[in-house]
Amino acid sequence: MTTVGIIGAGHIGSTLARGLVDRGYDVVISNSRGPETLTDLVGALGERATAATATDAAAAGDFVIVTVPLKALDAVPVAPLAGKIVLDTNNYYWERDGRIPALEDKSTTTSQLLQDHLPDSKVAKAFNHITSGDILTDGTPAGTADRRALATASDFEDAAALATDLYDEFGFDTVNVGPLADSWRVERDRPAYVVRQNKDELTANLARAQR
Repeated sequence: MTTVGIIGAGHIGSTLARGLVDRGYDVVISNSRGPETLTDLVGALGERATAATATDAAAAGDFVIVTVPLKALDAVPVAPLAGKIVLDTNNYYWERDGRIPALEDKSTTTSQLLQDHLPDSKVAKAFNHITSGDILTDGTPAGTADRRALATASDFEDAAALATDLYDEFGFDTVNVGPLADSWRVERDRPAYVVRQNKDELTANLARAQR
């Protein structure tokens, strides 16, 4: 059975935890306040869910989802994520995170920041441009007309493939943006950000994004 580590138990992290448990995955979830604060969440998720520290969640996961405020990236453990695929849901909200010069001058992307922090991991962008309330409600079976699509980006084919497979399990088509350097196309305030779109519409929105 596949175990997924989740670092971050906010709206996206807890929603993905529910979706993963419902699809037969084991989940080890963490937050910044300690596993004892997650008792109610894991109780609601059931026996497939466990609360842990971020380090233990990172170590336990066959792959790991990082879903923390961007300002908290430095607290993401590095060593236990070496060699693993890491799905990155992060977005840059300067109002929350403070101004980050490398993002302000557009010399990098949010996912590249995580990849730089995790040099021995394989980062893929995922679930960053959909609201938590839509993750478990908007998915439809493969082949459904007008099926909603989500984007991924990665410097590693197997990481992008994992994101694609997971999207499909949750009921979404995938558009691969390309390398992490191009993942700005699906960041905040771009045409593809948090709007419902099918595969063709998402492809078009990614193409017309301006940096």
